[in-house]
Amino acid sequence: MNLAALDLNLLVALDALLTDAHVGRAAMRVGLSQPAMSHTLRRLREVIGDPLLVRTGARMELTPRAQQLRAPLRQALDQVRGLFVADGFDPASATRRFALMMPDLLLNLIVMPLVERVAAAAPGVALDVLPWRGPAIMTPELARNIDLVIACTPDAFDGFHRQRLYSDSDVLAVRKGHPQAAKLKRLPGFMKARHIAVVDRGQREDMIDAWLREQHGLARPIALTVPSYLQALHMAAASDLVAFVPRRLVEAQAPALRLAALTPPLDPGIDEQFMFWPVRAQMDPGSIWLRKQVAEIGRRLDRMSAKSGNGRRAAA
Repeated sequence: MNLAALDLNLLVALDALLTDAHVGRAAMRVGLSQPAMSHTLRRLREVIGDPLLVRTGARMELTPRAQQLRAPLRQALDQVRGLFVADGFDPASATRRFALMMPDLLLNLIVMPLVERVAAAAPGVALDVLPWRGPAIMTPELARNIDLVIACTPDAFDGFHRQRLYSDSDVLAVRKGHPQAAKLKRLPGFMKARHIAVVDRGQREDMIDAWLREQHGLARPIALTVPSYLQALHMAAASDLVAFVPRRLVEAQAPALRLAALTPPLDPGIDEQFMFWPVRAQMDPGSIWLRKQVAEIGRRLDRMSAKSGNGRRAAA
């Protein structure tokens, strides 16, 4: 049989004929006139090589071949319909794994609340978190295996949609009881302090230092360089070093590390975090569910008090 020449509407009509065993009722079921359905039955008989419906007295009855076709035809039509209807995503029964990419500063702010949400609503769902190293690492091969990226980069990259997640600002993180805390809020004290720089792999310098140099012609004294904000906070908590870091991260870590957040004498302004997801997953129910969870966490962060300002620092 030449499938290219087969009209799918014939199968729909055949299903109606096999269900009703009556040309008139089958015609009404699929919205055809009775003459049109009679013509369709003739075509089906030619294609299948079987009369399908035969008259027995005043009734029409299915031939043995027609009876054999009923179940597989219904199954085939259900499968065809399924091609055009996306599978739903039931969090309670889902067993899917999602790959997320983000900088380490978001582990406490985003990942921990997300883990709690997933545990409550989708216990069979697992999260794989990968480190964000900047747009340059987003190769096409890697992008195919990523479900969500969260980063403070303002520009979307190829093959991804972008949505603003929440805003943040920067503060100076010092240990509670720091002897120079009051002086750090003024520029002379800030410039005399010993600072921690955060320089991730692939970077040349802390973005704060680039901003200080380009906008104010200043170079703060760097006593220690570490690759992550979390390490910077731990070092600040254990010494008199000063870390210039995102406010929300300090607020999340302050109780455990006994940190204080100070307003810097020079403010780079508002940072914005963005959520990115692959274009291919725009209509995927699982991706939609995941994005909804993350977006709600972002809205909650935005509702919390945050320092206002202008500008934006590029993200690590």
